[in-house]
Amino acid sequence: MDPGMNQLLKWSIENSEATRSDPTASTDPKAERPSGRGLNQEAIAALMGGPSDAELMKESMSAIQSPDVALEHKLVAFDNLEQLIEIIDNANNMESLGLWTPLKSELSNEEPEMRRMAAWCLGTAVQNNVKCQERLLAVNAMPLLVNLALDDPNDQVRRKAIYALSSEVRNYDPALRSLLQNLPEKLQPSGSINAGDMDEVDKLMDVVKKASQKSPS
Repeated sequence: MDPGMNQLLKWSIENSEATRSDPTASTDPKAERPSGRGLNQEAIAALMGGPSDAELMKESMSAIQSPDVALEHKLVAFDNLEQLIEIIDNANNMESLGLWTPLKSELSNEEPEMRRMAAWCLGTAVQNNVKCQERLLAVNAMPLLVNLALDDPNDQVRRKAIYALSSEVRNYDPALRSLLQNLPEKLQPSGSINAGDMDEVDKLMDVVKKASQKSPS
C-alpha cells in the first residue's frame, strides 16, 4: 500500500476507536474532536480524487514556461503557484520538484508581469524559511533581484524585487552579505549589519527603496 494511504488508514482507525471509546463524541457538539494534525495532505487528495499540491505546483510551472500558453493564463498559473507556496511545506518541496531554476529564469522574462510574479513567488517562498533562503542563494538569484529592484523600468517589478530581497535577508546573514556584495557603493551602509537586527535591516531596505524610486518608471 502507498505510504500516504497507509497513514490515512491508520489515522481513520485511530479516530474511529477514539469515537467508540467516548460515547459523547458523536452526540456532544462541544466535545473535542480528534485532530487531523500530521495527516498526509497528498493522501487526502488521492482519496478525494484530486491532484496533490506538488502536482499543482508542477502543472503551474509547466504552464508558466509553455510557449503555447497565453500570457493571461500564465499569470493565473503564477498566482496559483504563489498561493501554494505560502504553505511552508510546499515551499520546501520546490527543490525536490525542480522549481527553483525555472522560477529564477522568469526574473529575466521580457514581460514585466512575468518578472513581477517571479519576484513575488521568490519573496513568498523565502519568507521566514531558512531552507528556501538557502536555495535562493544556491541558484544565484540575488544579482538578478538587485538589478530588478534598482533598474527595472517597471515600478511594480521593482517593488516585488525589493519584497523578495527583504524577505531573503532577514535573519539570514549569508543572504545579507550577498545583498551587500551586489549593491552599488553609494548604497552601502556605513557600518556592519546583523541580519537578525530588524531595525538595521529595515534601514538598509529603506535605502534600497529610495534608490529604486529614482529609477525610471
